[in-house]
Amino acid sequence: MYLIGDIGNTDIKICLFSSNLKLIKKIKFPTKNLNRKFVHKNLFFIKKFNNKIKNIVFSSVVPQSFKLIQFSLKKLTKIKCIELKKCNLKKILKIKVNKKQIGSDRLANAISVIDNKNNFIIVDFGTATNFDVVIKNNYIGGVLAPGVELSLNNLIEKASLIPKIDLAKPSNVIGKNTESAIRSGFYHGYVGLIDNIIKLIIKQSGKSFKIILTGGLAHLFKNSIKGKTEINKNLTINGILKVASNLK
Repeated sequence: MYLIGDIGNTDIKICLFSSNLKLIKKIKFPTKNLNRKFVHKNLFFIKKFNNKIKNIVFSSVVPQSFKLIQFSLKKLTKIKCIELKKCNLKKILKIKVNKKQIGSDRLANAISVIDNKNNFIIVDFGTATNFDVVIKNNYIGGVLAPGVELSLNNLIEKASLIPKIDLAKPSNVIGKNTESAIRSGFYHGYVGLIDNIIKLIIKQSGKSFKIILTGGLAHLFKNSIKGKTEINKNLTINGILKVASNLK
């Protein structure tokens, strides 16, 4: 069995997979305001699988949360919890940039898509909007832009006359009121940002790419981005699982 987890800035996802890679259990909880008691309570189910778990691998961009989870897992199981970047990834992915400067979730996404014959641009709609470039089995770098929801919430917080707005695809570009104008600006603004960054990546590399979208807002932008795109909401988890199942 394999226990894997993805610790993001917003949410933490933890999954238990069987030895033949079938999902047995999945839990999800907010990253914010974690404490030792809460983490231990949510992870206690692992104890009954203690002797069956082969590897535990986590992707984390929040070191303090990872330390809390690592501490609880040490109490509940004899298997060491490894952060993905500490694993030997060389046989799976060749990293052409400084590994210390890349979030382990981004590496997991890259590992998930590689097939040694195609090139990929991964667009991850998270706290940040990440663009990661994979050529064959080489991770060659990426682009980071502010997250859509983070930017929208920051505007709402800073401007007292702007109401709380849920992002959606607007029917018209020109807004007739504050809400529709902001919705249009954010939606079409990010479509333009995404299209332009993808265009520049293609121009600089001289390669063709498959475009993979992941993260919470992937579905919202899929049909507005130029070119053929594919959505995979489980990209990070699949990449971590691939690493865990290939560890000796």
